[in-house]
Amino acid sequence: MDALVQELKEKVIQALNLEDMTPDDIDANAPLFGEGLGLDSIDALELIVLMERNYGIKLKNANEGKDIFKSIQVMADYISKNRTK
Repeated sequence: MDALVQELKEKVIQALNLEDMTPDDIDANAPLFGEGLGLDSIDALELIVLMERNYGIKLKNANEGKDIFKSIQVMADYISKNRTK
């Protein structure tokens, strides 16, 4: 699971062009939106695309994303249980 968390941090930095950040800068349990990384709704769309391209996961509706994108750790848990790639 730690490898998936690390991989996700790297992919999020790349997908969202967070050039000034390193994986070590991201707390796996910190919120992705709001006071955590401060992501917005456009970033959420990028995360949806990232999950589909890299892990074969298609979200059925946007409300699912609210629960899945709480933190990198929550995303990793969801991906490990639902990935098709």
